[in-house]
Amino acid sequence: MSADASQALKVITGESGFERSGKEYTVPRAAEDLITSDPRIARGDACRVYTPIGTPEFELRITWRRIVGTLKGAPAPKFTVLRMGELALAAADSASVQFACRSDKLSGMASDVHIRISVERGGMPKPPEGDVEALKDAYATVAHSYSLAMAKELGCQKNGGLPDKAVLDPA
Repeated sequence: MSADASQALKVITGESGFERSGKEYTVPRAAEDLITSDPRIARGDACRVYTPIGTPEFELRITWRRIVGTLKGAPAPKFTVLRMGELALAAADSASVQFACRSDKLSGMASDVHIRISVERGGMPKPPEGDVEALKDAYATVAHSYSLAMAKELGCQKNGGLPDKAVLDPA
């Protein structure tokens, strides 16, 4: 995670320290799962973030999804469309960044593989607490950071078209 994403996690969770979520939840492992998964399996867990034991419980889920086709219709009203990758959406409780990846590591797949990284609060849905705009920016920053790390791990040409830093301006 980038330094910006670390700060964003503090905005989202209210904590600056986190528990390890396990060896299965790393960028290299998520990339390997995407590469080796059956093409009919279009999604998987990438990472989970937990607040430290003894603090208010909070789980953040990061998932990957292989996308076929294009988005039909407008996103739900809670989302703001951002100028990153193919499609970036941010809300006060979730965000996603979609990018196109062309890589030798994905040689058995179509020329461009479209990947969406999503970040959302785990557990029972709760209304967002705090500054809604700051939360949107924070979720988008975490989604961007993980997306960029995944694009680099996969060896995507031009990092999947993702900028080095999150772009938080509405499209």
